[in-house]
Amino acid sequence: MAPASAEPTAVFTQVHPPEGRFVALTGATVIDVLSGKPIEHATVLIDSDRIAAVGPADQVEIPADAKRIDMSGQYLIPGLLNCHVHLGLKLPGAAGAALINESDADQVLRMAENARKSLYSGVTTVRLVGEEHGNDFALKRAIDGGRTIGPRIQSAGEIIAPTGGHGFLEADGPYGFAKAEREQIKAGATWIKLAISGGIADSHGAISAAPMTDEEMKVAIDVAHRNGVQITAHNGSSEAALQALKYGIDGFEHGYHFTDEVLRKMKAQGTWLTPTIVVDQPGVFEFFKKIGTPDWYLDRVRSTGKDHWRMLQDAIHIGVKISLGTDQLPYEPNSGTTATIHEAELYQKAGMSPLQALRAATDVPAHMLKLEHDVGAIAPGRYADIVALRKNPLDDIGALRTIDFVMKGGDVVRDDNAPSL
Repeated sequence: MAPASAEPTAVFTQVHPPEGRFVALTGATVIDVLSGKPIEHATVLIDSDRIAAVGPADQVEIPADAKRIDMSGQYLIPGLLNCHVHLGLKLPGAAGAALINESDADQVLRMAENARKSLYSGVTTVRLVGEEHGNDFALKRAIDGGRTIGPRIQSAGEIIAPTGGHGFLEADGPYGFAKAEREQIKAGATWIKLAISGGIADSHGAISAAPMTDEEMKVAIDVAHRNGVQITAHNGSSEAALQALKYGIDGFEHGYHFTDEVLRKMKAQGTWLTPTIVVDQPGVFEFFKKIGTPDWYLDRVRSTGKDHWRMLQDAIHIGVKISLGTDQLPYEPNSGTTATIHEAELYQKAGMSPLQALRAATDVPAHMLKLEHDVGAIAPGRYADIVALRKNPLDDIGALRTIDFVMKGGDVVRDDNAPSL
């Protein structure tokens, strides 16, 4: 996969910050995802919530009053990004049925707990792609205001779908879609998400269908772009993908049955793919057993998984821009690790190099979210969202399984090596 940006490496750049709160992470190897090279015996100097300097220890001046954290023997990477998340996730089965009468207040509290666990797992930024009743915006305000902890949030609000489709917010006709989108943007959406085909979790409708009319699709994409908002689509259908590509959609989620024709058009147009490959590969069945998933759902998962895997391999080979997303909670156990980490492992298994898989979870999605000046790399000026590993991810992306330290915005939220009180 080609780099998303020609941005030069930020290593050895020294910034002279104003007086403030300094923290210095010392002695680690910093993985510079921009250059693909490690910086050994590095120092990362943090001023408040941003990185002030990064480079070899002898090239970074540490203020006398800085708090030093010894990270010797560790590998530092940017905080992970997960770009397909539902913090209020409910799936068919016993666990979902238990939430049928969940109030909005209860749901926000459940989402806050899921956000906290996601952050502890090393995911410092998420894109929410379908929540209910504005609860996502309430949680984002609470996190941004420091009233609770969790990842940085971008959100698409509610999923917009034609009546009977794979979504919470149903709309029909071009102006029905326009109104629904404007309501989500008014509430705070920084993305719009359409459902332009069926889904695995649906008990009706075909994943390969294309239920929206041309006029509906054209207006939906146009309205999002007129409001300065990017638009993505839940989609497993090649027919629906070609329809949406004709009108300039920005991205697709899943892509279960995409053909090479679709993938090559995506490559040519710079359209994003968030594969969520963990949702139908063998490691997910333990999760489905835990939540009491019905047989009909498992049958749909099995029937989709082979095509989905082939599609991911082809997308990597063709060079489609891929951002990591899971459609499971970021911290959810999967194949002996978390869903986020196993998603990256599957990218490597499907053909990415370890660096490409790491970039798919850091720098590349930062560009998709238009946050490349804030997150996605350990570089001066970006937020101090930093994760430490005990192994080198450039050797094998499975090193992500060794996360034992998480920092968000200069605040240490997890440190497994800290002395117990």
